[in-house]
Amino acid sequence: MTRERPKALKAYGVLPDADRVIDLGEMDGWRPKLVASDLDGTLLDSDGEVSPRTRAALEACWDAGIPVVGVTGRGPRLLDSVRAALDGRGIAVLAQGGFVVDLERDEVLRTVGLPREQAQAVIERIEAVAGDLVMAVEDASEQSEVSGPLRVQHGFDWPYPEPAHLLPKDEVLPPGAVLKVFLRSAALGQDELLARAQRVVDPADAEVTHAGLGFIEVLPPGITKATGLAIALERYGVGFGDVLVFGDMPNDLPMIGAVAGAGGRAVAVANAHPAVRAATTGVTSGHDADGVARYLEAVLHV
Repeated sequence: MTRERPKALKAYGVLPDADRVIDLGEMDGWRPKLVASDLDGTLLDSDGEVSPRTRAALEACWDAGIPVVGVTGRGPRLLDSVRAALDGRGIAVLAQGGFVVDLERDEVLRTVGLPREQAQAVIERIEAVAGDLVMAVEDASEQSEVSGPLRVQHGFDWPYPEPAHLLPKDEVLPPGAVLKVFLRSAALGQDELLARAQRVVDPADAEVTHAGLGFIEVLPPGITKATGLAIALERYGVGFGDVLVFGDMPNDLPMIGAVAGAGGRAVAVANAHPAVRAATTGVTSGHDADGVARYLEAVLHV
């Protein structure tokens, strides 16, 4: 299924000459042992596709003995689209780190849910400082089938044309655990809603983030792209300091911070959120201008 990029993801603009800008930062001949990339808004174009140029760059990485790990907010219901984007190779980190799968072995390496009662308490805490919110939920009990539709409150305005169970608010949370909760405000933008949520939600209770889609996400405690990527790195025997990572939105910041803090290289695409551009030392062209491919070509000299 082609997933057109929602308008909210273009709200932060791009750098000048975004189709040509590449800043390698302080590479000094450094070469990665693994490449990790966000998908939507980073590796994929606005139609949710991998361009031929990007596909060739990913192949060049594999040919050079450098594994490529896709790290995405997409949930396991969209595993087939992630598998297609990565050519079914290597390990994929989904659901902001809550679902990790070895694509080649079809082996789930991690799956983590947030208990209903804990999710409800966190939602109430956020609503106390943000007002009434509408929600959608990815049900953790559907993970074995990796195809269960979202549970969506009437009025949420989900940005993608995919199947969903439309429900009243008091029925959106299922009886069991949830993989993640999406919260949208009619009065607050995603950055302000996230800022308020981060002030009242203890990371010991839940992680909160946003991926540029106009709403925030509530995840089980300790679930970030960094902790999900760590599972892939352990399988490959690679440390964060040997990783080249690409991202565009606040949900990418944990893995960007982990890589940069360990001495690896973190790169923002030109259309990235300001917080991501501030956290990275390298920059490449936008996702619609083969930014990841251009950077990989420069690093690998292909």
